[in-house]
Amino acid sequence: MVPSYANFGGKVHGGIILSLMDKIAYTCAASHARLYCVTASVDSVNFLNPVEVGELLTLYASVNYVGRSSMEVGIRVESEDFKQGVCKHTNTSYFSMVALDEETRKPVEIPGLALQSETEIRRFITGKFRKQAKRRYAEEFTKMGNELDFAAEALRLTQDNCKIKFPD
Repeated sequence: MVPSYANFGGKVHGGIILSLMDKIAYTCAASHARLYCVTASVDSVNFLNPVEVGELLTLYASVNYVGRSSMEVGIRVESEDFKQGVCKHTNTSYFSMVALDEETRKPVEIPGLALQSETEIRRFITGKFRKQAKRRYAEEFTKMGNELDFAAEALRLTQDNCKIKFPD
């Protein structure tokens, strides 16, 4: 990681790491599908440890789950201070990637996964559950938003860390 990647605190900017993660997710997805792929969504990205300028960053990616045209790519990021021999886990995230036809830009079917180990089976199952959970969450959130009494919720905001100020 070079000095131009540093943020104002002297650490590697999270956006640089996220950009690298997106690139490796694309490479992994496109290699599996043998097609052009795009990022459809990124699950939460938690920065577990800072990355220092001068450290070596290694990104590990695997296709964990595939549907008809989409797939989940799991990414693990580690940084290494090779002078001191210290390696640390900095990020884990899951990218949903969709394979597209290059002419029509419409989703196209992708090959399934050949699961060859208990780890691959576990990753496939948890990827499937993550996809189902994301779908349920989106449905519940939409339903909640449609049924929400905003006036009543606004009155409860006095318990939160905010102040309501309307322009005069």
